[in-house]
Amino acid sequence: MPLLWVLLLLQWSIPRVLPCPPLCTCTSAQAAQEPRSVLCSDPRILTVPTNVPINTVKLRLERTQISRLPRAAFYNLSELRFLWLTYSTLRSVHPSSFVNLKTLRELRLDGNQLTTFPWEGLRDTPRLQILDLHNNRLSSLPAHAALSLANITFLDLSSNRLTLLPAELLDLWFPLPGQQQSTVQRRVLGLHDNPWQCDCQISMVASLSVSLGSPVVLVDPVLICVRSVGQGGALLMPVQWSRCMRPSVQPAATRVVSPLGSNVILRCEATGYPTPTLSWVKAAAYSDCCQQEISPDADQLPKSLQSFMQGSPRVGVRWSVISLNGLSYNDAGEYRCQAKNMAGISEAPIKLRIVGLSRTNRPPKKPPPSPKQPPQKSNRRPNQLSPLDSIKRPNAAK
Repeated sequence: MPLLWVLLLLQWSIPRVLPCPPLCTCTSAQAAQEPRSVLCSDPRILTVPTNVPINTVKLRLERTQISRLPRAAFYNLSELRFLWLTYSTLRSVHPSSFVNLKTLRELRLDGNQLTTFPWEGLRDTPRLQILDLHNNRLSSLPAHAALSLANITFLDLSSNRLTLLPAELLDLWFPLPGQQQSTVQRRVLGLHDNPWQCDCQISMVASLSVSLGSPVVLVDPVLICVRSVGQGGALLMPVQWSRCMRPSVQPAATRVVSPLGSNVILRCEATGYPTPTLSWVKAAAYSDCCQQEISPDADQLPKSLQSFMQGSPRVGVRWSVISLNGLSYNDAGEYRCQAKNMAGISEAPIKLRIVGLSRTNRPPKKPPPSPKQPPQKSNRRPNQLSPLDSIKRPNAAK
């Protein structure tokens, strides 16, 4: 029996060496005799290896023939921090390929043939900081990509086929004053070697990235913009940055007085380049003589209001109206029409006053009328005439 215990102890003390996938090389960490880094760089590899050790921290799949990443391709690798799948033939990535990669910090997919990328799939990698999509075939960058890039500090989109940057990304990279966090997050962007259109978005990136204290640094500040399809490129020069124009807001009226219970329409118009977006906010509440008529919720300001209607008659111009029906004293206050584009934000106030009777200035009620006196009874007989009757009717005596 003691000999059996000795053998068991020896078996437990010997570190387990997990098998390495075929056509791959595994490197053990110095602190523990277990494979932590796996390198697979054989062109005969057609799919993601399924027997990668579960304690792998770094997985490199380089110069393989892997053409697609299926659903939950790395589900068992919960400790993975670095994932490289570079210079292969990757053409598609399933939106759920990165499920369970909660500790992933670095994802490099450069040198492939990706035409699209599932940005929503990055929600499964909350700690991702480095994303490299250099040298692919991406032709569009959707607006919702900004929702998944909040924690990214290095993003390389260079050497693709991108032409436009959505405004949502500029809001993320260059937050307006009052909207940025207390600590500015520095980001490194690779945007060069793309056929950008000469618009305000790419111009603003080039302009703001070279400003003092910019939160964004470009890997290569020289960007090429293409004026139209089929024409040659031209260096994006600072003179083109002047195309961007901060919005200017003009309300139809700055003061509006409307009776209690009526309907009113507030309208404003904004100009700027690119065409600004409009929103309405109730910034203050007041009611002069009728403060007690305002509900307690009026203190929770400002309030965002839904626009009733918006229109854009031409590029650079937009108007918006809101309709307030059945006005009460609670509707009185200051409304602000806010216009925003990537060049800045502007707003214009509209003060709405409600007029009508209130509890404090209503006229006093009139006293009720006194009860009517009953008619007095006469002592005359029915056919008896009074002296006055004979005067009024002189012929009656004849």
